[in-house]
Amino acid sequence: MKWTEIAVHTTHEAQEAVANLLHEAGAGGVVIEDPLLLSREGDPTYGEIVALDPAAYPAEGVVVKAYLPPSPHLPETVKAIEAAVRGLAQYGLDPGPARVTLAEVDEEDWSAAWKKYYKPIRVTERLTIRPVWEPYTPAHPDERVIVLDPGMAFGTGTHPTTVLCLRALEKAVRPGDAVIDVGCGSGVLAIAAAKLGADKVLALDLDPVAVKAARQNVALNKLGDRVTVRENNLLDGVTDAADVIVANILAEVIVRLAGDAAAHLKPGGTFIASGIIRSKAPAVLEAIQSSGLSIVETVSEDDWLAVVAKK
Repeated sequence: MKWTEIAVHTTHEAQEAVANLLHEAGAGGVVIEDPLLLSREGDPTYGEIVALDPAAYPAEGVVVKAYLPPSPHLPETVKAIEAAVRGLAQYGLDPGPARVTLAEVDEEDWSAAWKKYYKPIRVTERLTIRPVWEPYTPAHPDERVIVLDPGMAFGTGTHPTTVLCLRALEKAVRPGDAVIDVGCGSGVLAIAAAKLGADKVLALDLDPVAVKAARQNVALNKLGDRVTVRENNLLDGVTDAADVIVANILAEVIVRLAGDAAAHLKPGGTFIASGIIRSKAPAVLEAIQSSGLSIVETVSEDDWLAVVAKK
């Protein structure tokens, strides 16, 4: 079967929004080609995707790719995607070149072959992510292995924003904690919180595809008794109080979420916010501090930041 590959050249800050636009257009998932991966120093502790080809990456920004089946309506779909990407500017996101290109590919070129590039990856001192198709034996007794079926939609959990969250969770979560993961995606952060000792984890996402994926990954890790996944808009209607709230989402959404996060935290609780492109950090820090939380630290990797705050 032939598929149409839609590639959008955009900026780092707009990549998540572009991925969402492609999903709304009917894509089952996306691939993000980020040249920052090429310059990241090799680290034996925190592994990364192997066998990267520099020729496959743009000189600047990122390329977000999605795959759509044949359709007589494809030209209209592509025009709508182009207009929506350019329209991101009205929401404060720089769409960059916003260039959309098309290519025809065979199904086997993207649905299975990409898996050979992903191996078990140690992302923190105690946390290792293992793609479900790869065997792995823990290196030490305290190692927590997260089994993940990333699919084409959510990646393998090694994006800098996710890694920053995982490192912060490793420091913050204590045995018996209640944790809320806002915008859970594949569920990797919720699963990590449970693996680190949390007794009760609530994973929320507005996207039904993400909710389905997260539930499948929770089941793979046999954590259904401790991790609840449900479709929800941020913290709307949530009554649970949490020791830790983690949100790996867009900076603009974190700004809106900060007040509710503070209200849902127990005294002494921790708010971990990531997905923040460096240029958006001041607005996020101001919103978090205005909510009454105290900034404990900010950590960064490449152009991304995460913020850890306390109530």
